[in-house]
Amino acid sequence: MGSRSDGDALILEIERVLPRPASLVFAAFSDPSELAEWWGPEGFAVPSLEFPTQVGESYRIEMQPPEGDAFYLTGKFREVDPPARLAYTFEWEEPDDDDVQTLVELSFRDLGESTEIALRQGPFKTEARLGLHRDGWTDSFDKLERLVSARA
Repeated sequence: MGSRSDGDALILEIERVLPRPASLVFAAFSDPSELAEWWGPEGFAVPSLEFPTQVGESYRIEMQPPEGDAFYLTGKFREVDPPARLAYTFEWEEPDDDDVQTLVELSFRDLGESTEIALRQGPFKTEARLGLHRDGWTDSFDKLERLVSARA
């Protein structure tokens, strides 16, 4: 897990191995009912989502923090290649000055009974925003790992 700078671009990179075949891990990222079970930082819920995983389609995820008002993220699917790749834009519906649209690229490498996920997201405008996304993805991957391990 880490981040790097491509020239002036701030890019988030995370890798994780989950104990499930690639087809099942890909489904956790592309099936709305499965995504709603683990998406978001620890303590967050997903009350609603529209997530039609087809190239060119838009998605919208409602995120409910433990305290405070719900907020939304949106984007468009750029690549859907089951069970190997998924890519989509990512932006907050009401961004603040440090938020910009980023591109999330996910690769799923089949290791037999497990799958290596490689996430790349960016570019970010500030180190602080990159850090918030790193924390959110880390929590989300931890939740997903607990979920798939319980089903194994």
